[in-house]
Amino acid sequence: MARPVTITLSHDLGKEEARRRIEEGFAKLKGAMTGGMIFKFTESWEDDKLSFIAKGLGQTITGEIDVFPAHVRIVATLPGLLASLAETITGKVEREGKLLLEKK
Repeated sequence: MARPVTITLSHDLGKEEARRRIEEGFAKLKGAMTGGMIFKFTESWEDDKLSFIAKGLGQTITGEIDVFPAHVRIVATLPGLLASLAETITGKVEREGKLLLEKK
Protein backbone atom coordinates (compact mmCIF):
# COMPACT_ATOMS: atom_id res chain seq x y z
CA MET A 1 0.00 0.00 0.00
CA ALA A 2 1.28 3.48 -0.90
CA ARG A 3 2.42 5.74 1.92
CA PRO A 4 2.72 9.54 1.86
CA VAL A 5 5.69 11.08 3.67
CA THR A 6 6.30 14.73 4.49
CA ILE A 7 9.66 16.26 5.30
CA THR A 8 10.17 19.89 6.33
CA LEU A 9 13.66 21.36 6.21
CA SER A 10 14.41 24.78 7.71
CA HIS A 11 16.95 27.10 6.09
CA ASP A 12 18.35 30.63 6.33
CA LEU A 13 19.03 31.09 2.62
CA GLY A 14 16.00 32.99 1.39
CA LYS A 15 13.61 31.60 -1.19
CA GLU A 16 15.69 32.28 -4.31
CA GLU A 17 18.89 30.63 -3.07
CA ALA A 18 16.99 27.69 -1.59
CA ARG A 19 15.21 27.15 -4.91
CA ARG A 20 18.49 27.32 -6.83
CA ARG A 21 20.01 24.68 -4.55
CA ILE A 22 16.91 22.48 -4.80
CA GLU A 23 17.08 22.70 -8.60
CA GLU A 24 20.77 21.71 -8.61
CA GLY A 25 20.30 18.97 -6.02
CA PHE A 26 17.30 17.49 -7.84
CA ALA A 27 19.25 17.48 -11.12
CA LYS A 28 22.10 15.55 -9.43
CA LEU A 29 19.66 13.07 -7.88
CA LYS A 30 17.97 12.59 -11.22
CA GLY A 31 21.31 12.04 -12.94
CA ALA A 32 22.42 9.49 -10.36
CA MET A 33 19.19 7.52 -10.60
CA THR A 34 18.73 7.73 -14.37
CA GLY A 35 22.42 7.17 -15.13
CA GLY A 36 21.94 3.51 -14.32
CA MET A 37 18.54 3.59 -16.03
CA ILE A 38 16.86 2.77 -12.70
CA PHE A 39 14.25 5.55 -12.74
CA LYS A 40 12.76 7.84 -15.36
CA PHE A 41 11.81 11.30 -14.07
CA THR A 42 9.21 13.80 -15.19
CA GLU A 43 9.21 17.14 -13.41
CA SER A 44 7.86 20.65 -13.74
CA TRP A 45 8.18 23.90 -11.80
CA GLU A 46 5.21 26.16 -11.17
CA ASP A 47 6.21 29.26 -9.22
CA ASP A 48 8.22 27.83 -6.30
CA LYS A 49 6.82 24.29 -6.42
CA LEU A 50 8.53 21.37 -8.12
CA SER A 51 6.16 18.51 -8.99
CA PHE A 52 7.74 15.22 -10.01
CA ILE A 53 7.06 11.63 -10.96
CA ALA A 54 9.76 8.96 -10.85
CA LYS A 55 9.07 5.58 -12.46
CA GLY A 56 11.30 2.54 -12.26
CA LEU A 57 11.55 -1.05 -11.11
CA GLY A 58 7.77 -1.35 -11.43
CA GLN A 59 7.32 1.46 -8.88
CA THR A 60 6.02 5.04 -9.24
CA ILE A 61 6.94 7.79 -6.79
CA THR A 62 5.02 11.06 -6.99
CA GLY A 63 5.83 14.20 -5.08
CA GLU A 64 6.11 17.93 -4.68
CA ILE A 65 8.81 20.17 -3.26
CA ASP A 66 7.60 23.59 -2.08
CA VAL A 67 10.23 26.27 -1.48
CA PHE A 68 9.36 28.91 1.13
CA PRO A 69 11.47 31.81 2.49
CA ALA A 70 12.54 29.89 5.64
CA HIS A 71 11.82 26.23 4.87
CA VAL A 72 11.34 23.61 2.19
CA ARG A 73 8.52 21.06 2.34
CA ILE A 74 8.85 17.75 0.52
CA VAL A 75 5.75 15.58 0.15
CA ALA A 76 6.15 12.25 -1.64
CA THR A 77 3.99 9.19 -2.02
CA LEU A 78 6.01 6.00 -1.85
CA PRO A 79 4.51 2.89 -3.48
CA GLY A 80 4.20 -0.55 -1.85
CA LEU A 81 7.77 -1.84 -1.72
CA LEU A 82 9.30 1.56 -1.00
CA ALA A 83 6.62 2.40 1.58
CA SER A 84 8.02 -0.34 3.79
CA LEU A 85 11.33 1.58 3.74
CA ALA A 86 9.74 4.98 4.43
CA GLU A 87 11.66 5.69 7.65
CA THR A 88 15.00 4.87 6.05
CA ILE A 89 14.24 6.92 2.95
CA THR A 90 12.94 9.85 5.02
CA GLY A 91 16.08 9.85 7.19
CA LYS A 92 18.35 9.88 4.14
CA VAL A 93 16.40 12.71 2.48
CA GLU A 94 16.50 14.74 5.73
CA ARG A 95 20.28 14.31 6.08
CA GLU A 96 21.02 15.12 2.44
CA GLY A 97 18.53 18.00 2.41
CA LYS A 98 20.09 19.62 5.48
CA LEU A 99 23.51 19.43 3.83
CA LEU A 100 22.13 20.92 0.62
CA LEU A 101 20.47 23.82 2.44
CA GLU A 102 23.11 24.64 5.03
CA LYS A 103 24.50 28.15 4.84
CA LYS A 104 28.00 28.14 3.32
